[in-house]
Amino acid sequence: MNEKDEKDRGAGKAQEAPEGPAKKGEEILQVLRKSADFTRELLKENERLRFRVAQMEQERDSFAKGGGGENALVEELKKKLKTVEEEKTKIAARFQEVEKENADFANRYIEIEQENNVLANLYIATYQLHSTLDLSEVLRVIIEIVINLVGAEQFGLVLLDERSHELKAVATEGISKNDIPPVKLGEGIIGTVAKTGEDYFNKDISAPARINPLLPMVCIPLKIKERVIGVLVIYSLLQQKDAFTTLDFELFNMLAGHSATAIFSSKLYTESERKLSTIQGFIDLLTKQEAK
Repeated sequence: MNEKDEKDRGAGKAQEAPEGPAKKGEEILQVLRKSADFTRELLKENERLRFRVAQMEQERDSFAKGGGGENALVEELKKKLKTVEEEKTKIAARFQEVEKENADFANRYIEIEQENNVLANLYIATYQLHSTLDLSEVLRVIIEIVINLVGAEQFGLVLLDERSHELKAVATEGISKNDIPPVKLGEGIIGTVAKTGEDYFNKDISAPARINPLLPMVCIPLKIKERVIGVLVIYSLLQQKDAFTTLDFELFNMLAGHSATAIFSSKLYTESERKLSTIQGFIDLLTKQEAK
């Protein structure tokens, strides 16, 4: 081998010697790069996971807050429900009051209807009373009024005799006139009512087993202003009537006044007719004597 070939071989070996470390360095560098890439991937994944955790914590907090709001809404609804229940109770109570008022109005309406019917009947009866001057007809109308409007079963009408100052029965129903003895003015219940002009009502209106003519249930004086001309005496009521009402007392007052006026007018008319007949008889007698 010549000298030139040996130099070339030595130069080749010199060039091959530095290639080994460079290659290894490159490999190490690649490993480091991969480690860096992996680290970056880990960091990204860690960041993603942390973001997810934060998001889940936020969702948990939101859910917790949402649950609190829900509870507040439930409480508010409970309060409103309580208020509605209270209003419902008030409305129910008011409704009951209105129903009671309606029932009262209905009862009052019925009472007014009854009063109107009674007043209408009384108007007709009083018209009949004042449409005649016949005493017997007047007494008959009074009897019908006491039966139909007052509901009396046994009663009598006694008139005051101005001369004897006695009260004598002139008309009765359910009892005989002879069963009611004459009563002196101021004596007993009947005489006292005739003298004082004040009504008499017995608290016990149950029908007695036996009628006592001197112990009536009701006595109504028949008055013209303050002058008493007679007394309406009631001993018992019809079975369907178990008590006197306010309307009955009003009827008694109206009946007493109208009856007294009608009786007084018919008595005056009867007396005037009698006097007129007597005078006419004297005139006829005188005329006949003069003619002779």
